Amino acid sequence: MRTGKDISSRIPLAPVLLAVGLAAGSVLSASSAYALSELQKIPGQPDAAATAQQGQQQPAAPQNGSSGIPQPDPLVNKQGGQSVDKTPGASDDSKPVEVIYDISKVPEPVRKMREQIVEAAASGDLERLRPLMGTGADQTQVTVGEPTDDPIGTLKDLSGDPEGDEILAIMLDVISTGFVHVGQGTADDMYVWPYFAEKDLKTLTPPERVELLRIVTAGDLSDMQEFGGYNFYRVGIAPDGKWKFFTAGD
Repeated sequence: MRTGKDISSRIPLAPVLLAVGLAAGSVLSASSAYALSELQKIPGQPDAAATAQQGQQQPAAPQNGSSGIPQPDPLVNKQGGQSVDKTPGASDDSKPVEVIYDISKVPEPVRKMREQIVEAAASGDLERLRPLMGTGADQTQVTVGEPTDDPIGTLKDLSGDPEGDEILAIMLDVISTGFVHVGQGTADDMYVWPYFAEKDLKTLTPPERVELLRIVTAGDLSDMQEFGGYNFYRVGIAPDGKWKFFTAGD
């Protein structure tokens, strides 16, 4: 007769060992996979998870080269091949100064006033200019800025001599040159002597330089070119014959 001990001792060991081996293999595989995931990254190698996340967040490249931000207008018009200048007033073509020497081409009031100025200056008497200068708002301007109550006294003070002869000589020289007509059709419409006041001094021809040097010295001319324009005395007469100014400066 077989006892329970005998039966249990005869249970086959192979199936049990196989089951134990499979279970141990599963545990080792899981432990091995976990250990590999904990290995330190190789220096310089991007993190795969971070790379994948960045790839998901990075927006798609815009089509047709548009970034969504308005772009400035092109500097060059490709259709016409011309440069686009957006400077205010840059579209206006600069016109050369038209120098006038023929006094008969000006209105009669202008011609008459000029003639009276020449006669008064040539007389050597500064007071003879006073009736030509007007009064109040129509008074001839002889200083840049605030008007003076006594233009004749101011001119005498500006002269290098006590009688004002120098300023009269300058006036004669200035008004004997060529002149220009400026501000046509505006409130500043007038005839201006000398024409150098409206001309680029760097473009003067040799005869024009000689004409200017009859009024100023070579040193003055050099200073004016450095300054950027004529800044000596000038005379302005409106088309109606009013003597607007005799001033020096820019």
